[in-house]
Order: sequence, then structure tokens, then C-alpha cells
Amino acid sequence: MPDTPHPIIEGEIYLLLAEAKEMKQASVSLVAGITEAGYDAIVITTNQPSPILRNLYKKAGIDPKSIWYIDAITRYSLGKDPDDDPMTTYINHPSNLTEMGIAVTNILKKMEGKKACIVLDSVSTMLIYLPSQNISKFMHFVTNRLRLAGVAGVFLAAEKGLDPDLLNQLTTFVDSVIEE
Repeated sequence: MPDTPHPIIEGEIYLLLAEAKEMKQASVSLVAGITEAGYDAIVITTNQPSPILRNLYKKAGIDPKSIWYIDAITRYSLGKDPDDDPMTTYINHPSNLTEMGIAVTNILKKMEGKKACIVLDSVSTMLIYLPSQNISKFMHFVTNRLRLAGVAGVFLAAEKGLDPDLLNQLTTFVDSVIEE
């Protein structure tokens, strides 16, 4: 298992660009590195259903008690919640940014006193459901929310999956861009 591509610094926000075919492995490596560094991960997933990610992370030896999920794809795909996992908050649809923002706030409240890192998997997938200007506004809101709370964040995106304007905007919101 490779280490996280970049050490996570508390309160810092990163954009991780990975080749499309490497996105799943980048997510596993990223979450492994985050949890090994003593953080709890809050994975906002619009790409893979949380039960799939849970199994991937478990196979990689990542402690499931250190990962919270905000799952925006499973309920939309199945029409219902697949389970009642206390570490998972299900969102109705990947385009429901208000519900996603509320879920982030609620989980951060539950984690008060712990080191947390938000992982958004993936910005590229959000483009299927939302126009880039909506994603840009949401990412601006999230980065400011994280900065005010002193929480680290990593936004995962396919390297060539973002239009140049969105990529430029995201680059101005984060502290570092990491290319895997």
C-alpha cells in the first residue's frame, strides 16, 4: 500500500489530480495515509457507493471506525438506503449540495475534538449531475467552512476530467495541487 501522495497538514486543503484509471487506488491510498496520520476521514462520495468503498478500505487494512461517509450515490441508485451503518449519512441525490453541506456540518459536530480530514471523491463525477459553476460555488463554500473549522480537506478529481475554468477556480481555493 503506497503512502498518501502528500502529507496532510491540519487545516490545509488540497486538490489531488489522478489519472481516471487510477482514481480508485488514489482514493484507497489517500484514505490509508489520512487514517495512518491519526485523522478520521469523512469521505463524501459521489463516485462509488459507500458499501463498495467500505469493502475496498477494509481489504486495504484501514480501520472502519476511522471513516465516516456522506454517500450521495447509493440512495439515488437503489432508491433506498442499503443499510443503517451509523458511520454513513445518505444523501438523496448527488446534486443536493445543501443536504451534503448539512451532513458535513453534522458529522464535524459529532467529531469535535478529533482530527478530521474531508475527502471529496470526486469532483469530476459531480460534473455529471451539476454545472461547473454550481460545483465551483459549493467547493468555495466547503473550503471556507473547512478553513473556519481548521479542518483538512482533499478534493479528488480525474486529471483530465475538469474543464479549465473549473480547474483554475479550484486551484485558487486550495493550498496545494497534488498530481499523482
